Amino acid sequence: MDSQTSQNAHGAQAPHTPHTFQVDLRGLVDLLSHHLYSSPKVYLRELLQNAVDAITARRAEQPDSPATVRLFAEGGALRVEDSGIGLTKTDVHQLLATIGRSSKRGDGLESARADFLGQFGIGLLACFVVAERIRVVSRSARTPDAPPVEWTARDDGSYTVRTLPDAARLEPGTTVHLEARAGAADWLAEERVLSLARDFGSLLPYDVRVGEAAVTDLPAVWDRPYPSPAARRVALARHCHDLFGFTPLDSIDLDVPLAGIRGVAHVLPQAVSPAQRAGHRVHLKGMLLTERAEQLLPDWAFFVRCVIDTDSLRPTASRESLYEDETLAAVREALGERIREWLTSLAAGDPERLAAFLSVHHLGVKSLARHDKEMLRTMLPWLPFETTDGQLSLEEFAQRHPVVHFTRTVEEYRQVAPIASAQGIGVVNGGYTYDSDLVEALPSVRPGTVVAELDADTVTAHLDSVDPAEELALSAFLAAARARLDPLGCDVALRAFHPLTVPALHLDDRAARHEQARADAEAQADDLWAGILGSLRGSAPRARLVLNHLNPLIRRVSSLTDPELVGTAAEALYGQALLMAQRPLRPADSALLNRSFIGLLEWATHPGTGKDDAR
Repeated sequence: MDSQTSQNAHGAQAPHTPHTFQVDLRGLVDLLSHHLYSSPKVYLRELLQNAVDAITARRAEQPDSPATVRLFAEGGALRVEDSGIGLTKTDVHQLLATIGRSSKRGDGLESARADFLGQFGIGLLACFVVAERIRVVSRSARTPDAPPVEWTARDDGSYTVRTLPDAARLEPGTTVHLEARAGAADWLAEERVLSLARDFGSLLPYDVRVGEAAVTDLPAVWDRPYPSPAARRVALARHCHDLFGFTPLDSIDLDVPLAGIRGVAHVLPQAVSPAQRAGHRVHLKGMLLTERAEQLLPDWAFFVRCVIDTDSLRPTASRESLYEDETLAAVREALGERIREWLTSLAAGDPERLAAFLSVHHLGVKSLARHDKEMLRTMLPWLPFETTDGQLSLEEFAQRHPVVHFTRTVEEYRQVAPIASAQGIGVVNGGYTYDSDLVEALPSVRPGTVVAELDADTVTAHLDSVDPAEELALSAFLAAARARLDPLGCDVALRAFHPLTVPALHLDDRAARHEQARADAEAQADDLWAGILGSLRGSAPRARLVLNHLNPLIRRVSSLTDPELVGTAAEALYGQALLMAQRPLRPADSALLNRSFIGLLEWATHPGTGKDDAR
């Protein structure tokens, strides 16, 4: 079409006729069941929400009105009756036949808006997940003279509306009838309906029943009076076992009045990975919103499982998780503070329970203490660390040693711990998660404490030197040993140290390992990469094999005169020292171990050799 035909006779732009979206209800139901909602079971939550919202709306206008919800399941059908605000014929057309229209409009229901749980229209639509036909019969409490109205809808998108004789329903309220679709009858069975109703609605503020069986169980277990604190702990533990399947180490009250939150956090009885996402149960105004809320608590609080009721947090569109906003962030911080206060109170008044907790969940507390100086100061006498003096707290270890040495890896600790302990050097194993960070933070909460990372030079400096004359007499032996280990990037030193049972000690640090890794890569690279890697050569000290002159085996080996045999013995001692340190072996190290083992066997079994030759 050209510009002239798109204008009218006066040269004005032709008006565009608006069109209305056509909704394929079958496609929408499929979208709800397979993408928005996690399970067909949410249909019952939507029915309960609609009923509770209707009662809330009526009580906003008539505070003394009845507040009951009754569910009847039989023969693949479900009937839900509520004593709520009810609907007129106009309401039915506006709310039930218009998808997405909220019942919280401004014609008398707005005053109760803050107390509503959901949207009536979209919630009722969710029932098509299990039903092929929905029939709603309702009478308005706001317009008593209006006749009852019936709305019937099918999953093909068609619906009918008709008024009923006054005798059809005398009391205000709404009844929803569902007829199960093929294969979904089990979702409308009485036992399943009762189980779902209790799961979703146990904390609802109104009288809800399935047949004669009560659904609501108020007050909540954390709000009930008990004869003693011990009785309350037993009740909370039983509640935790029913919900989560474990008996907690302890239970922590979560009371945040400003955020409208009441609930409890249960402490897990076994250790869990910090990476494991915790699933918490969140009720919104009494209705279960989700049992898999992951963002409710700070990441460090992975050792608890929570159940709370709130009236301030926002649900997502599916009403199965929480909307991430400033309110949720503030609630997360407040709940984290409650758990932090619980830990502090244990440290101050119940050390036995704290010790039991830390024996299982010390990792979570260490994670918190890394970023919270007050928590580190509080937990300092309690958090366990592996040290050369045994399992100790950093507080006790710092009292024993003027300098707190630590290693950053478990391998470094294992290779120096026996020697350092014998020389009186106190060392903390910082190789476990968070430990080196906490050791380095020690001076910030304990002024005057000296912390130093242990390196090979520090260990070597604490080992006794050998008499110069004796070392000179062994120069030929040491030269042969150094020549054999030089290609491995390892020097050889002779020292005297305890314990006597350790023949050799392999010492290196991170810088030495990085330099060795660079050298290995350079040796295997082509000319271009070899040149690049060569330019990165560092000045870090090489690893060293420290031979213990006090060890009887070293004394015998050092008397050998055959350079080849000395080299084989040096390789064997090097490999044994690596194994003792539990260090990962490079391919070259594994080849060396095999070569030295075969060489020693050949020497031991060669004609003309024997124990006398070794002396």
